[in-house]
Amino acid sequence: MLEPAPPKTGELVTLSLKPQSGEEIQGLCRRLADQLSEHSATPLHLLVFGKCSASTTTLDALQNKIGHADWPVTWVEGSACDGSPVAGIQVQAFSGTVERISFGGRVVGSVFTEGGARQCLVGSLAGNDQTLTRSEQTRRTFEELQTILVKAGFDLSDLVRTWFFLENILSWYDEFNHERTAIYSGLKFRSGSLPASTGVAAKNPANTALALAAWAFRPLSKNVRAKEVASPLQCPAPNYGSSFSRAMEIPTSTGRRLLISGTASIAPGGKTVWAGDVRKQVDLTMDVVGAILNTRGFTFADLTRATAYFRNPTDAGAFAEWLTTNQLLAMPVTSVQCDVCRNDLIFELEADAETSAPLP
Repeated sequence: MLEPAPPKTGELVTLSLKPQSGEEIQGLCRRLADQLSEHSATPLHLLVFGKCSASTTTLDALQNKIGHADWPVTWVEGSACDGSPVAGIQVQAFSGTVERISFGGRVVGSVFTEGGARQCLVGSLAGNDQTLTRSEQTRRTFEELQTILVKAGFDLSDLVRTWFFLENILSWYDEFNHERTAIYSGLKFRSGSLPASTGVAAKNPANTALALAAWAFRPLSKNVRAKEVASPLQCPAPNYGSSFSRAMEIPTSTGRRLLISGTASIAPGGKTVWAGDVRKQVDLTMDVVGAILNTRGFTFADLTRATAYFRNPTDAGAFAEWLTTNQLLAMPVTSVQCDVCRNDLIFELEADAETSAPLP
């Protein structure tokens, strides 16, 4: 019997697309298909921010332009700050061999090998039982994630990054944190640290309490590992009851990738600062993100993906001013309207960066 062919090594490609002026959904999806073709890459996971009412039309257009949708899509209602039905599409794609993982009759995971590790991107998890309490839905979603990861050859202890989109987050974020902490308390993470994470408010097309996407990382040798990166300007999030790391760094085939958690205007002691002042919150948030980048030899120019979350869509102008002032208009950022996890926070940013440069 012939042995199966070894996985084809490839490159992880990150794409962030926003509708251009006057561009309809079909045109946006056509541009995405063209970029995937340019990189000879297949999607691993799509994170789409847009109105839930636009999900069917957009997913049909994606399938029409790219082909059979055998990749996970996490759709969340992060409305565009300019009123467009879709705010943006963020794609992780791969130019090598990809293994698909199915659950509940749909593809929910993609496995690939890069940077000396098997990795798995999971998405499209939102549960399907609205009769359960929000805590029960949280536990059930984690159970589904564990089942999917085990099927792919991983488990929860391999997590390095998570995204949680909670409907009406301000009414139950403490409850969610309690459940997440209880689940994580029984784990010994392979990296030795909690995963990086984002938790913001967003509905999903299934109308369940939360939607989830995740990234798992399992080294193929002892010399490869994921590493927690602390924030020089903020305390660890567990100090105030949130179970996540500020950032995680993982190796790539040519360098390093930094996954920065959702970051907001929080002082070193854990308190919100500059309540009600969006420009001050933007300034501090970007100072914090910049400090995390700098500790590992990255700059804002190394960002490959970012999401800016605004409670009030009109506040997007303050961030646009910051980008202009700092000559970063080319930053691959998607701006969306989503409540942040505290009622006095009105801006948050998450980001990924890559570099081939050695540590400073």
